[in-house]
Amino acid sequence: MKRGAEDVRRFLREKNVEAEIRELSESTRTSKMAAEALGCDIAQIAKSIVFVNGDATVVVISGDKRVDEGKLSRLIGRGVSLADAEAVRRHTGYVIGGVPPFPHEGSVRVLLDSSLKRFEHVWTAAGTPNSVFKIRVEDLKSILNTDFVDVSRR
Repeated sequence: MKRGAEDVRRFLREKNVEAEIRELSESTRTSKMAAEALGCDIAQIAKSIVFVNGDATVVVISGDKRVDEGKLSRLIGRGVSLADAEAVRRHTGYVIGGVPPFPHEGSVRVLLDSSLKRFEHVWTAAGTPNSVFKIRVEDLKSILNTDFVDVSRR
């Protein structure tokens, strides 16, 4: 197992959370690719999108939704922009397409979009562009110690 996926596995074990981690031969870099590889609906993919404003904010959102940057900016109290590949790696320790909701190398705020509430389980990146894990949404919420927010576009 590659380093990123092993970090996620170790973190989940430390939190006593059962989650199914899979390393696939095909890329799961995009929500569409992940859904096709897993045979699930794109909405069941919880993608982690990184935004910067000096600090980093990771929004975990359903694969069929897009982040409304205006809503996100108002929520955190300052403007944000989508992080480039270098900023994603610097703030989270992972590459685009492999960013999990946790653990991250830097100090990052993680927000959980309410679009995920409609599912019992979701699939999310597990640290590499071809590894994913299945987790209960309630476990995700508990680990992140956060409430749901509404930052998706209508």
